[in-house]
Amino acid sequence: MTDTKLKMAMVGLGFGSEFIPIYQAHPDADVIAICRRNETELNKTGDEFGIDKRYRDYDEVLADPEIDCVHLNSPIGDHAWMSLRALDAGKHVMCTVPMATTIDECRQIVEKVQETGLKYMMAETVVYSREFLYLKQLYEAGDLGEIQHLAASHPQDMDGWPDYWKDMVPMHYATHVVSPCLGLVNGLAESVSCFGSGAVREEIARRSGNRFAVQSCHIKIADSDLVAHVWRALYDVARQYRESFDVYGTKKSFEWTLIEDEPHVMHVAKRPEPEIPEKIVVPDFAPLLPEPIRRFTMPQEIHDTDHLSFVQGGGHGGSHPHLVHEFVSAVREDRDPWPNAQTSANWTCVGICAHESSLQGGKIIELPEFTRQAAVSA
Repeated sequence: MTDTKLKMAMVGLGFGSEFIPIYQAHPDADVIAICRRNETELNKTGDEFGIDKRYRDYDEVLADPEIDCVHLNSPIGDHAWMSLRALDAGKHVMCTVPMATTIDECRQIVEKVQETGLKYMMAETVVYSREFLYLKQLYEAGDLGEIQHLAASHPQDMDGWPDYWKDMVPMHYATHVVSPCLGLVNGLAESVSCFGSGAVREEIARRSGNRFAVQSCHIKIADSDLVAHVWRALYDVARQYRESFDVYGTKKSFEWTLIEDEPHVMHVAKRPEPEIPEKIVVPDFAPLLPEPIRRFTMPQEIHDTDHLSFVQGGGHGGSHPHLVHEFVSAVREDRDPWPNAQTSANWTCVGICAHESSLQGGKIIELPEFTRQAAVSA
């Protein structure tokens, strides 16, 4: 890339609008175009952020030669085809999770990235949250010792969300729990075994094709002796929102708080002193970022925090500016972002394979080979 700023188009302006001020403040990027079907909301966002290029047709975005990259925040069913069309049009892609909802769609994106040489990054918030960055720092310094087990949970009541969520299978939206378990140890999933538990109401079961209220999955991590346990729920489970990540090591173990806004807990091994659990405050990692976007690790610095995904996620752990900086840096430096297409496919296909496993009573299912060839680096 040249010294000119990377020119972004933001597609989808609900949750997507939270990223616009970050790109605008980034020293190497800007949002020059926005796209949304609703013209009133499109113009409202354009006026708020001073963006003149306003598209209601995605094809017009892709036909604009001035645009280098698209950041997709469209409904889940649109992620795969929109990503593929953007890559075909010569645009780099940042796409919110999940990458796709079928293995074939994931394969097509991986192959298209390999064919075009363009960059693809799944915007997985958890692996840029302050909790993950903190644990990654401790792990790489040896403070956790050898990792013995990883676990994550994501119960979230989707009643009141857009109607299309009723079509969603819990494990098809599992990257928030899969990614920290694999990402911490720079691992890829080799196989999964998943059981379904309980039952959702008839309307949800009919629309989604999934009858289970909870899907609980064990993930075998390739080239290691580690197994991670993750579970998901979308409807009909009485549980406060929780997007958790637990790490159990030989020296220290981290457990996510059971109740939102309370401190997390760190356990220290008995040797040489008695084991003492301690409530901890996780530090912020804004200093890793360019100064102009450091303030965006705090939820109050985002222009509009009304979107439920942001509010319930506690500001997504300060991850948004880290995601933006990683993507922008990767494109400008002509390197793979993290997660790249293969890693994103592996994380996404864990959930797809897990759902198939749950339909077969917990049968062990191998991850597709194309998802296990990525060079993983955080």
